Amino acid sequence: MSTLQSDHPLGAHPGPGRAETRERLSKAAYDLLVIGGGILGTSVAWHAAQSGLRVAMVDAGDFAGATSSASSKLAHGGLRYLQTGAVKLVAENHHERRVLAKDVAPHLVNPLTFYLPVYKGGPHGAAKLGAGVFAYSMLSAFGDGVGRLISPARAAADNPGLRTDGLKAVAVYGDHQMNDARVAVMTVRAAVRSGAVVLNHAEVTGLRFTHGRVTGVDVQDRLEGTEFGIDARLVINATGPWVDHLRRMEDKGADPSIRLSKGTHVVLKRKAPWKAAMATPIDKYRLTFALPWEDQLLLGTTDEAYEGDPADVRATGADIQQILDEAALSVHDEHLSRDLITYAFAGLRVLPGGPGGVESAKRETVVTEGRGGMLSVAGGKWTTYRHIGRTVLRKVAQLHHSLSGDMKPVSHLSRRVPLPGLADPDEVAHRLLVHREAGARMDPLTARHLATHYGSLSFDIAHLVSEDPALGERIHPDGPEIWAQVVYARDHEWAETVDDVLRRRTTLTVRGLGTDEVRARVQALLVQKD
Repeated sequence: MSTLQSDHPLGAHPGPGRAETRERLSKAAYDLLVIGGGILGTSVAWHAAQSGLRVAMVDAGDFAGATSSASSKLAHGGLRYLQTGAVKLVAENHHERRVLAKDVAPHLVNPLTFYLPVYKGGPHGAAKLGAGVFAYSMLSAFGDGVGRLISPARAAADNPGLRTDGLKAVAVYGDHQMNDARVAVMTVRAAVRSGAVVLNHAEVTGLRFTHGRVTGVDVQDRLEGTEFGIDARLVINATGPWVDHLRRMEDKGADPSIRLSKGTHVVLKRKAPWKAAMATPIDKYRLTFALPWEDQLLLGTTDEAYEGDPADVRATGADIQQILDEAALSVHDEHLSRDLITYAFAGLRVLPGGPGGVESAKRETVVTEGRGGMLSVAGGKWTTYRHIGRTVLRKVAQLHHSLSGDMKPVSHLSRRVPLPGLADPDEVAHRLLVHREAGARMDPLTARHLATHYGSLSFDIAHLVSEDPALGERIHPDGPEIWAQVVYARDHEWAETVDDVLRRRTTLTVRGLGTDEVRARVQALLVQKD
């Protein structure tokens, strides 16, 4: 398709409402029901729908409402995995990363240069890190240039916030970053485009059994209170930190299968341009990041065992202080003032159960079949999320021959199906400015923001502004978002609550711009949906 063509005709009618969706879910018999709309669930639903299965997906909260929108926002090969000799894993990650950035989501996944500083007395020497980043770039076929060492002066010129006291050299390599919540929403759209039926804020309250097999679920709409059921030949539990909760619904005696690691991040206003990300070694295994992201500075992350309620995970004062202290190893103090903090968030990594600390646990995906035939999927990362979806489908075909006859073989699925909005963001931004799709001159910052978060779907948003110029006004003067994005999120992206809009469909929350006035106006727009 043309790189500048919208996914829908401008002004396309909104999708079905919650009542109609509940009706469709309760009246049809599905081949596959996916519980959980995060990294794993959205990928499985997307690939299963592509394979020809009748697919439904529900989430108790919003899509990517928990762990999947609390990542470090990176699509990366995993530099630290080289330390453990996982060369094949790094090469596979690089492949997936580059396919995402080139063919699947160039409008959402952006190249990012990383600086890895080498300080006197640090855990690694310059020669070792120089060799490491060269090998890292070699495993990506030098697609991001050649990993190398540069001088402290060169690095400080690009990143004025870099500490140079005791700095011996800086290793340079390339990876990518993204807005994880936007990638999730676009993946849900891709699944629906392939035929899936989806509903967020819909909690599974029980499992349905036929002759001891799980054949459906009971659901409650958490927004409207309506209870209904969904029948399916196979149920997949992709609920992340809640995976064992669902497994115990299937089998009260099920042993724990996972453990959780808490990762916290802090977002600050930037005081100076950052032309590269900082990846600073803390010890032999850990890195701390300082990433330019959404015109802000994203710091993190922590990695500690978590045993509480997943719904209660949050960034504590101690977490924030740890992140600021670790960032101070390579960033000047004036860039780390608490007055600059706009937001802090925490998420939970789902790791396989086993001995040892969480920091050394394998970051792998585990698929298990329960006593009632439900498949539970745990683990995973954004970089390889498409690969995970294909892996789960292969498992489905192996274990459930009654479904495999209805599926296209996984090997026949295209590996490079693009996400909606596929486009060159530079071309989209240029067209928004030059051709004035919105009927008036669009702010360059807004045009760029739309292009890098919606791709060609930006023209649908511009069309809303042409119909109602008031929707072209900024939501907050300090951010690039406009009111048309709220309407678009409501009508086309399943945004049901204020936080759905401000935290996951836009960047207002992470910028610290979700004021009481903004929240009230967003709520007023949400209730206007027919």
